[in-house]
Amino acid sequence: MRNNLSSLVRARALLTAALLVVSTLTQATPDVQSWTTAQGTKVLLVENDALPMLDIRVVFDAGSARDGRLSGLALLTNSLLDEGAGGLSAQQLAEEFESVGAEVSLESLRDMAYVGLRTLSDEPYLSRSLATFRKVLTQPDFPKKAFDRQMARFKIAVKSRKQSPSTIASEAFYKALYGDHPYATPVAGTEASLAKIRLEDVRDYYRQYYVAANAVISIVGDVDRAKAEQIIDDLLSGLKTGHAVAALPEVPALQESQTIFIEYPSQQSHIFIGQVGMKRGQQDYFENYVANHPFGGSGFASRLVDVIREQRGLAYSVYSYFSPSRVAGPFIMGMQTKNEQAQQAIDLLNQELRRYVKEGPTDKELKNSVSNITGGFPLGIDSNSKMLGYLAMIGFYDLPVDYLDTFIGNVRAVSRESAHKAFSDLIDPDKMITVVVGQRVAKPD
Repeated sequence: MRNNLSSLVRARALLTAALLVVSTLTQATPDVQSWTTAQGTKVLLVENDALPMLDIRVVFDAGSARDGRLSGLALLTNSLLDEGAGGLSAQQLAEEFESVGAEVSLESLRDMAYVGLRTLSDEPYLSRSLATFRKVLTQPDFPKKAFDRQMARFKIAVKSRKQSPSTIASEAFYKALYGDHPYATPVAGTEASLAKIRLEDVRDYYRQYYVAANAVISIVGDVDRAKAEQIIDDLLSGLKTGHAVAALPEVPALQESQTIFIEYPSQQSHIFIGQVGMKRGQQDYFENYVANHPFGGSGFASRLVDVIREQRGLAYSVYSYFSPSRVAGPFIMGMQTKNEQAQQAIDLLNQELRRYVKEGPTDKELKNSVSNITGGFPLGIDSNSKMLGYLAMIGFYDLPVDYLDTFIGNVRAVSRESAHKAFSDLIDPDKMITVVVGQRVAKPD
């Protein structure tokens, strides 16, 4: 008993140290190794022995875009993976991970779903955590009680979303923008869709999408290539090979503007304005990314904040961003303002967008944006967990393996002219979806 206790204390101490110390990588852009397994799984590895820890993320093309008619199914399936697996209950799984200082993570987004592990790399902690992780990944039991409990939570969450004007606006925006496309529906489902989901739907979803040929694995930490291959082969041996899923349909461009007003008893109006934007890896990605930065993507230094907040005092926060995805994600401008100022703020935002599309960034704005983006880039890859996320993105979206090596150069290569051209070619101010959630204010007589 004493030996077990001392081992547990040591495991927890090591993990705590690992979590508290920033795992600075030895190079600004570490060497990324990549290979594809016999089952068709792409693997990306970065070795880093600065700390005795290892991060693994197994990403599947199994996000809400694959829900079909059962919106919320992808998220529900992912959330149940650690609720019982390999004959162990959720409590037993949690105790197994805790006993060796390991952590498991689950998440499901629009494009992807993933299962992750953070563990100590020393033995016997590594072997034990990997064995438990393998159960979660490859042998989920999907207990009926857990399904019922999670379903009840999902249904409560749907009702609570109706109390959030920002969430109401976001969901209405996506529905208006994407129509019948798979991106249109909420990741967490709707009341109608959740009422239709059965436990067998969850099991079928897992069997179809959680397969080796539909996966990408990123691994970062204290492991060499040979050991990484051994770990990956063992994990994948418990998965069916399966098939990669079919490509998502492309997103058609908007043909006309549309304004949607949703009455809500709040003192402020929540506003979303936008259109179809970019997909990951498209040719002018960096030009548009850099172009948006001075417009509304650089926080308090952006043009939108200066005009709408600082000069007019119409909103505390106003922003714009691209959300690039497997296929074209949205370009979104958003803000909150007093109900009586909503139309004035919308008019001013659209006015600034038209001016920016016509004129583009100034030389000073471009220079400051490039400096800001490139200066902050090293902080985005200075830990194992951050690097893990980048590798998962690179692998999932089929980006070049040297993406990190070339990132700064690609940003610096953007000129004012190229940024202006890309942004003005993509963004059409005359074809925007505008969603306002708030209270109508009667115009004075």
